[in-house]
This record gives sequence, C-alpha cells and structure tokens, in this order.
Amino acid sequence: MIRAGFLSPSERRKLEACVRSHRAGHGVARRANAILLLDDGKSCQAIAEFLYLDDDTIRGWYKTYREAGWDALSVDGWKGGQSRMTSAQETELCAWLDGRFCRSTVEIRAHILKEFGVEYSHSGCLKLLARLGFEYRKPKGLPRVSCAEQQAAFIDMYERLLNGLGADEAVYFADAVHPEYQTKPSYGWVKAGSNPAVTTTSGRGRVNIHGALNLENFDAPFVEPTTVDGVSAAQLLAKIEARNPDKRLIRSQVSDNFRIVTHEKFPRHLGQCRLP
Repeated sequence: MIRAGFLSPSERRKLEACVRSHRAGHGVARRANAILLLDDGKSCQAIAEFLYLDDDTIRGWYKTYREAGWDALSVDGWKGGQSRMTSAQETELCAWLDGRFCRSTVEIRAHILKEFGVEYSHSGCLKLLARLGFEYRKPKGLPRVSCAEQQAAFIDMYERLLNGLGADEAVYFADAVHPEYQTKPSYGWVKAGSNPAVTTTSGRGRVNIHGALNLENFDAPFVEPTTVDGVSAAQLLAKIEARNPDKRLIRSQVSDNFRIVTHEKFPRHLGQCRLP
C-alpha cells in the first residue's frame, strides 16, 4: 500500500506546474498527475481507472519516482524492444490459448513461465496478448437448438423408424430437467395502504426429474433422483420396461444439446442393457 503525503511541498509545486503546463507532453503530464493523486491518498486501482491504464503501470511510475526521482520519470523516450519470446513460442502460445477460455492473465502467465521460462507482469502480459491478436470480451451466447438441417434429418429418421417399427417395439424420448422451488411476487391490485405479503420458499434445493415420453400413447414415466447419472438412467429404463411387458425392443431417443442422437436399443432384460 502506498502511503499518502510522501511529496514535499516543493515537489508538489513542481508536479502541479507540469500538469498545468501546456508545453509538457501528454504522457509526462499523466505521470505527474498520477504521482500527485498517489500523494493525495488515491489507490493505484482508482487512478488507473481514471486514466484508463492498468494499476501495474501506476505502481511502476511510483517505483521509478521513488528510486530515481522526477527527472527519470519525466523522460518520454519509449522505444520498441525485442519480444522476450521467440516466434515459435508465440505460435505455440496462440495454439494453447485457442484451445481454452482464460478468464484472467494469472493462468496465462503461469503457463508461459512453466513452458517457456519467461516471467511476465500483468501489464506485460496484456500487451503481449494484444500484440498476438487477443482481446478481453464476453463469448457470444448460442441458442440451445438444432439447426434446420439437423431437425429435418431427425424428422426423416424418426418417420422411417416409426414406419418400420414392429408391434413388439416402442420408442421413448428421454431427458432430465431441474426445476427450482422459488416464489416470485408479481404486481396486482390491492387496497391502498395495505401491505400484502407472500410466503417465500427457503431451504429447498432444486428438484431433479429424469423422465421419458412415448409420443404414440403419451406414456410419461419418470424418476426423481438426487442426481442425474447412470444410476438414475437405469432406474428410468427399469420403469419404462415395467410399463411395456409386451415389448421385445425399446428404443430410446435422448436430447444432447444441439442435436438429437439415437442410443442403442436395449433388450427387455435390464441386466443386458448398455447405458449411454
């Protein structure tokens, strides 16, 4: 933490004159402004947000000022330098970044240090990522629906399956849902001056329902497991089997994110069933 009041009166007057001067370079004036704000007790993060910089830059300016004085900090002689990583290492880093979604530079800096033996600061890593063509933003949300071509292909497959379905066969669509018990007050007409209330729910976790549906007869067996997993799938299949004693084969169709996939048809004896 940087303590306020580290500047002498003469040092403050010198920096204030630099900030107000029309001849001072923009970068030099910003550094003088940052040192003055630090002396006023502002944090590095607050100053960085105000100046549209990162807090490591503010700390670096403070360190330079304390060690070498204003003469060293006021020199605006920035020059480009050679990258600390080779072209091959940068290419490898880009391939690694393309395969994952990193939410901060901490993971990236740790990977660079481990794989290439190069240590980057937060600000240095930001500059490296910008130079390599990466930016910090939210991913685009995609609707969880199938595309038109996949839907048409599934409908065609389902119609062919039904047309060739034997009398001792059945088709079920299976999936799991996770509703929550939650009270949501809504607007309504009440007497002026009254204070109506509605009891809220608490201490109740969401419910897991693992179920299936037969579109031919609308039979809808389901189980309510603690977790949806292979055990709950076996329980559901056993329930479907018990409801279809006259069926030799029961085919299950399971929704899988953006597409519909057909699972292996399973025999009536659950002991021989192969779960997905």
